[in-house]
Amino acid sequence: MITISFQNGEVLIKENGTVRKLPAYKYKEIISEYEYLKASIDNQALAAPKCPTLNSNYTPRDYQSEALENWVQAGCSGVVVLPTGAGKTVLAIKAMEKLQVSTLIIVPTLVLVDQWRRTLVDAFKVDVGSLGGGSADIKPITVSTYDSARLRSRELGNKFMFIIFDEVHHLPSPMNARIAYNYLAPYRLGLTATVGNDPDSNDILFDVIGGIVYERAVDDLAGKHLSDYTIKTIKLPLNPDEKLEYDRLFTIYRNFLLRRNYRMKSARDYLRFVKMSGRDLEARRALLSRNSAMDIALNAKSKINYLKDLLNTNPTEKTLIFTRHNKLVYKISREFLIPSITHQTMAEERQEILDNFRRGTYMRIITSQVLDEGVDVPDASMAIILSGTGSNRAFIQRLGRILRKKEAKKAVLYEIVSLDTAETRISWRRKQS
Repeated sequence: MITISFQNGEVLIKENGTVRKLPAYKYKEIISEYEYLKASIDNQALAAPKCPTLNSNYTPRDYQSEALENWVQAGCSGVVVLPTGAGKTVLAIKAMEKLQVSTLIIVPTLVLVDQWRRTLVDAFKVDVGSLGGGSADIKPITVSTYDSARLRSRELGNKFMFIIFDEVHHLPSPMNARIAYNYLAPYRLGLTATVGNDPDSNDILFDVIGGIVYERAVDDLAGKHLSDYTIKTIKLPLNPDEKLEYDRLFTIYRNFLLRRNYRMKSARDYLRFVKMSGRDLEARRALLSRNSAMDIALNAKSKINYLKDLLNTNPTEKTLIFTRHNKLVYKISREFLIPSITHQTMAEERQEILDNFRRGTYMRIITSQVLDEGVDVPDASMAIILSGTGSNRAFIQRLGRILRKKEAKKAVLYEIVSLDTAETRISWRRKQS
């Protein structure tokens, strides 16, 4: 008799007096192998609670049904790539209905824990547990942050049959990857708007969840399922004083790279440069000069003036304004009397701002990077990116914030960059990726 059990994130296989240990995520593969061999198994690994009956009134769109079918055909494992606003949550709900098993939904933030819980309670009319932010309410259907799911993985690793990884691009990080390794859940679904280009991260992702089983881009769904949209890149010059100081600072950085024959071709090259600055005073001076130069470009006065004109000429458009740093958020919030949301905004205040935006009491919100991922922002029709345009993923997520379908809606995204600066080149490189 072969005995299979779970202990501290591992599957233990006892056979003929010997014990083998494998990562928990290999559970499905192990069971399939022994079933193929028609071996006699005493399976003690799973301790998943009985799941309540899951039925919802959600009707999937055609592409959501296609994605679900592809996922099922792939053995109920794999990654689905859909644009922000395309209804990845609906797909997850239909997958849960299909399986009818204990499910752990893992999300990046506490805001998303609350959002998912409300959606699932509304969809299924069942109790939904939460894990994170001081809460440890474990139920057959539970929503957790990545951090809490990782910290409790050795304890909870055999309690769920199905894991849904929202914003799954977070999973391949060295810390978060432990979640996928330590849980034995045989059914897995990864959801994201974009999959990165890092082969090492993708290898981890596809190994522990499965490959991409379905993918649609914004343009595939715009017009029918998402709003039509326009992207306008506005290049604005620095004023003479800003330009003079920018050139001086950036020259220090550029000359350092030339003297050291250091080529900046990728994010990894930049990270090595940052590490070098910790032990090399000249490198540190170059890094600080570059950062100061970029601060001038990202916060140029011409951007503020252009923003003022945009808001004055579009008073009835529900508008989201994005910046990279909180400093500019608070400056614009004070100057234009626009409600702001940052990582420092308390959950109750954040929800109040979003509710007022939904009702039309507020027509504008300014934020740093808090609304980039997953948060259900109501029917905005205009987005303005004042800074922070280098990440293709962040750009797509910000675009998605204004694409929720509404009759006669034409969404517009303004990307505002400083002319003849590194910000212009960063924006150009993002478009080529």
